[in-house]
Amino acid sequence: MTRNVLIIGLGLIGGSLALALQKAPKTKVVGYDLSEKTRNLAETLNIVHEVVEDVEEAAKNADFIIFGTPVNATLQWMDELKHWSLKQHVIITDTGSTKGLIMKKAEELREQGITFIGGHPMAGSHKSGITAAKPYLFENAYYILTPFDDEDGNNLIALEQLLKYTLAKLVKINAEEHDHMTAVVSHFPHIVAASLVHQLNEENKRFPMTSMLAAGGFRDITRIASSNPMIWRDITLQNREELIGQMDAWIDEMQRVKKILLENDDESVEEYFRKAKDVRDALPISTGAFYTTYDLYVDIPDYPGVISEITGYLADENISITNIRVVETREDIFGILVISFQNEKDREKAMKCIRSHTNFEMHVS
Repeated sequence: MTRNVLIIGLGLIGGSLALALQKAPKTKVVGYDLSEKTRNLAETLNIVHEVVEDVEEAAKNADFIIFGTPVNATLQWMDELKHWSLKQHVIITDTGSTKGLIMKKAEELREQGITFIGGHPMAGSHKSGITAAKPYLFENAYYILTPFDDEDGNNLIALEQLLKYTLAKLVKINAEEHDHMTAVVSHFPHIVAASLVHQLNEENKRFPMTSMLAAGGFRDITRIASSNPMIWRDITLQNREELIGQMDAWIDEMQRVKKILLENDDESVEEYFRKAKDVRDALPISTGAFYTTYDLYVDIPDYPGVISEITGYLADENISITNIRVVETREDIFGILVISFQNEKDREKAMKCIRSHTNFEMHVS
């Protein structure tokens, strides 16, 4: 029996999901996007098995409906969905970065007997749109599911059996925990990064050379400030209560640092940085990530030997590396393999080397 999957929204996330799910046996993936240009590209690039023009009609045959749209758009689609003719056991899910508003809206669907399980694949790219879609975008990334506490276990199993073809790490938590944790590790850091850039901009008015010195650590810490402003406008507003709490905690922390500086105690200052280093070094990604200036992000598929293949190419051309790491949590990270070099010249040589042997996409932060 064929599983029918309808994906609404065929940008980077929706398109990549469609490509990944085409690997699932006995599964037909159809797609819809509001943009006619995107629909045409989806057909040309074989992003889905079939592009549909009438999304409501396509929904009648769907066993799974996945919204690959931003949260605000998904909320509107969920309202429309309430008036559609759907299969009795259809499972609806989304890919939004915040879950509180989505799961609240999902209660309305539940009242009509429609199953909704929130989802958030924590992967991305510096590129956007359907042409950036990749079948391996989610490999080894965390894919968060936020079901209702009393969700039917069979529905969860069915969705997990489908999503396993993304090769992501499926994790179940509730919406409140999701929004709190992503505020801590993703949403609030974007605000901090943006604030540092704003502060640099003001200082640069008085000291024009300031921006010229903004390299190394500053660029690494503020890299995410270059993210799409419209996306982060929506995320910030949707998760504003959690973010306000994080801001209050941040202000308290800055007051503590200010107190340490006013006391002018060298041991307290050193201990502050030592503890931060210990915590940072213990994170489940390679240590020292913020301190490497010459990083190369390589978007590689996950298959045995791929890392040794890359390092072999570099070794053949006597290109020395200082560090190499595989990024596990990949949201907002430009690539899953990060190679560090001693200088810009070595990094440039490495890019040319890898490009001559592969078609892997690369990015320099």
